Amino acid sequence: MSVIEEERVRGGVFKDINPEDEDQQPTVIESLCMNCYENGSTRLLLTKIPFFKEIIISSFTCPHCNWTNTEIQSAGRIQEQGVLYTLQVKTKEDMNREVVKSDSASTRIPQLDFEIPAFTQKGSLSTIEGLLDRAVAGLEQDQPIRKATDPAVAEKIEEFIERLKKLKEVEEEFTLIIDDPSGNSFIENPSAPQKDTALTVTHYKRTPEHNAVLGIETEEEEDDKKPVNDLDTMRNEVLVFNTNCPECNAPANTNMKLVQIPHFKEVIIMATNCDSCRHRTNEVKSGGATEELGTRITLHLTDPSDMSRDLLKSETCSVLIPELEFELGMAALGGKFTTLEGLLKDIKDLIVSKNPFMCGDSSTADRAEKLELFGQKIDKIIAGEMDVHIILDDPAGNRSYYNISWLSIRFINVYAPDPDPEMKIEKYTRTFEQNEDLGLNDMKTEGYAEK
Repeated sequence: MSVIEEERVRGGVFKDINPEDEDQQPTVIESLCMNCYENGSTRLLLTKIPFFKEIIISSFTCPHCNWTNTEIQSAGRIQEQGVLYTLQVKTKEDMNREVVKSDSASTRIPQLDFEIPAFTQKGSLSTIEGLLDRAVAGLEQDQPIRKATDPAVAEKIEEFIERLKKLKEVEEEFTLIIDDPSGNSFIENPSAPQKDTALTVTHYKRTPEHNAVLGIETEEEEDDKKPVNDLDTMRNEVLVFNTNCPECNAPANTNMKLVQIPHFKEVIIMATNCDSCRHRTNEVKSGGATEELGTRITLHLTDPSDMSRDLLKSETCSVLIPELEFELGMAALGGKFTTLEGLLKDIKDLIVSKNPFMCGDSSTADRAEKLELFGQKIDKIIAGEMDVHIILDDPAGNRSYYNISWLSIRFINVYAPDPDPEMKIEKYTRTFEQNEDLGLNDMKTEGYAEK
């Protein structure tokens, strides 16, 4: 185990960004300047950014030629899915959106037929304008040599550079696409906690080619390994397997069990407990097939006792509160088996307490005030002081509210056996885009063995 790995387990290297922490000082290393070949200094800071895990920030300065360079590297794990950000840049304010771009991310602007391939630039923490400036600087770097050796090519590149510079004025709307198979890139949503209409975030399953490029291609399992098909044994047994803590990366155990929920279906409950940092997580995944129709459940909150309703939210389910103009994407909180009060508290923690733009240099007074007001409205909903509707929309149909008497004898369903008048359940046909997100369009269930 390396020194960094040992310190990571003890929580001594990677710390949250805190300008008031005097102990959080960068490490200074003497290194060679690649511009003048004299010795300069590199400063390394190992830190953690919410929603971006652990990173290494490095800054090089040469006192001889005054050349400087800054970059970031992801020190955390590769995410389970890749991520695709599509941003419609319409105003100059969009140019100030903060962007985290990892080494494995590619950047495209379809209107200019322009692309920065993956692994051609180091990771960066910048803005949309900063990404364009960096692209312009890269194209201008060898222009003097091109003008001397190939003037025609240099002239065309100069024209393209001018088109890139005009994008910063946002005279016309353009599209910025960041595709990161590692899942470690990020574009800011300045409208948080409301939905960003200009930004589309899509999570996707990596292809074998993506895994090979990232160096995580898995080996084929040995033929003599026998799969476990005894479902009765699995239902009566808690499976334990080794994993790493998502917070401190220390070794931890994850417990998994199949559970049959009355009046619903079979689900898989997973729980991870870390003995090093005391971090605890739980997640629920559907153990059955994807339903033929999507399901949308609308619950009208009329009494504080509604907070005691049990609910099952799958990882494909989105949460909407129309009165707050709020929408939570399907992959934000993962699968959960909790109460309505627990779900609202998790939403508040995600939007307010764990928001990376509420602390440090990213925080602004207007943004902090808006998010604080959102947290107060959530508290009022929990206290039963606001008349709102909670909508669970799952295109896979894998979640449900429960009448409060089904899962606990402590509560009584006053409407039983009649339907709940405050709850509306709708079935709908999925769109092509929803099937694409669920990976159903390319799924072949008949004749898949045929060549």
